[in-house]
Amino acid sequence: MMKSTRCLPVSWPVAEKFWWEAAMEWKDPSGSAYEAKTASFQDAVRTLNTLQTNASYLEQVKRQRSDPQAQLEAMEMYLARSGLQVEDLNRLNIIHVTGTKGKGSTCAFTERILRNYGLKTGFFSSPHMVQVRERIRINGKPISPELFTKHFWCLYNQLEEFKDDSHVSMPSYFRFLTLMAFHVFLQEKVDLAVVEVGIGGAFDCTNIIRKPVVCGVSSLGIDHTSLLGDTVEKIAWQKGGIFKPGVPAFTVVQPEGPLAVLRDRAQQIACPLYLCPPLEALEEVGLPLSLGLEGAHQRSNAALALQLAHCWLERQDHQDIPELKVSRPSIRWQLPLAPVFRPTPHMRRGLRDTVWPGRTQILQRGPLTWYLDGAHTTSSVQACVHWYRQSLERSKRTDGGSEVHILLFNSTGDRDSAALLKLLQPCQFDYAVFCPNVTEVSSIGNADQQNFTVTLDQVLLRCLQHQQHWNCLAEKQASSNLWSSCSPDPAGPGSLLLAPHPPQPTRTSSLVFSCISHALLWISQGRDPIFQPQSLPRNLLNHPTANSGASILREAAAIHVLVTGSLHLVGGVLKLLDPAMSQ
Repeated sequence: MMKSTRCLPVSWPVAEKFWWEAAMEWKDPSGSAYEAKTASFQDAVRTLNTLQTNASYLEQVKRQRSDPQAQLEAMEMYLARSGLQVEDLNRLNIIHVTGTKGKGSTCAFTERILRNYGLKTGFFSSPHMVQVRERIRINGKPISPELFTKHFWCLYNQLEEFKDDSHVSMPSYFRFLTLMAFHVFLQEKVDLAVVEVGIGGAFDCTNIIRKPVVCGVSSLGIDHTSLLGDTVEKIAWQKGGIFKPGVPAFTVVQPEGPLAVLRDRAQQIACPLYLCPPLEALEEVGLPLSLGLEGAHQRSNAALALQLAHCWLERQDHQDIPELKVSRPSIRWQLPLAPVFRPTPHMRRGLRDTVWPGRTQILQRGPLTWYLDGAHTTSSVQACVHWYRQSLERSKRTDGGSEVHILLFNSTGDRDSAALLKLLQPCQFDYAVFCPNVTEVSSIGNADQQNFTVTLDQVLLRCLQHQQHWNCLAEKQASSNLWSSCSPDPAGPGSLLLAPHPPQPTRTSSLVFSCISHALLWISQGRDPIFQPQSLPRNLLNHPTANSGASILREAAAIHVLVTGSLHLVGGVLKLLDPAMSQ
């Protein structure tokens, strides 16, 4: 949930009016109060949320471009204040993973494989889908609310003792959670910890790790350009910053430029870097491998995970290590190839049983099929489109019943939403729906969904820009002779629809809703057997497009909904569609 401040610009009087009227009317679908122990957990989360950087201050920091090395040194200071030394982290036997696309899935595969060996695993990842405690997992499960609350207040009170007149006793949100994860893993005595980098690598706060067992770099691409650089080569330099002297590192096939940067970084640091052979090479010496995560792009992540798990077992002198069929026989792109081996039964089951919510996930609910993928870069959206279209082909109806295809999209930060939306156009959606990453318009809700790093005017303006980009693309696609640029009026009438779409010469209609709840209400039309809110907000169907679309949705034999563009958007959708994730 966003911080509920009246910050909408005065040029949006209609949107502002309906936003706050809806906020007054909307109620939590659960309609129940938190139990005492849950409230205690929520208190901890709300206090944690105060460590989120205020949006205006965040912009100031970006302008100042503060010294990244100093930020890393500050993380080491906070670690010492919390009662740990950097050397203590060596006891966690860490697998450190970075990348642009697929690093979370790679970590999930790796953790599941090693858990199958009977090892007690820790797993630190970001962001969370529904609850913040998902970021810190023991044996694949998010730590309990009680354990989260206990460790949160222990760490918070420890750091509070260093408070001085400068009021800098507390690290920022992500730093705090990173510190907390280290404390949890040490106190819970895990055999290993899989640690996913937050942003970049060289100056990410997880990079206070000095002696991991092994490192991995998943597929590279363009993302977080304001922090990491505007070319893949610059981003590769940042990612290679997690390499450590003498510590083996593995990467997947990359474009020649960034791969050369990784190779040079590894040589400078004296890190042995290996290139993963494709999954097909391991299948040739064994049997076909089944993956728990859908999508052809997951095969690259699985290949990297197998090498990370194999190297970890080898370096820890584990007994059940696969026999090497081919040791590093050749050099490709001036990098040695990682070994080819026959995956053990533990590895095979680990790949098959991996679950990672919000990534190429499908929920079948009556006539509705929800396709959830948090893709947010050009390469990951390309992979998402490929997966979505393949999934549609497999589920094609033979009875001739009517089908409706809907895109639910949002994009945040400095990402090029126009480029992402252009990649999604070939899917031929009947409706494109845009909304902020806000579960409900009311400020009353789960603290896990709060975000103070952006203001309401920013997220609403962003959605209107998405709609404008989509409509421009649609018009250009409809007519190659379109010379004038389109500029839809954001002050059009609407209630919970903040802006209607202008007349379009194509079959796709676009809508903007003020929150995820209202978008799902319109899309599902009460036909999802689990998402059944007790009350409907007023004026949901005021605009003709929403009204006519509702009739079509109520009568459709099948409704296919692709939710993508943001992991936070997918998380908000999962919170509403899968209430068990909020328990």
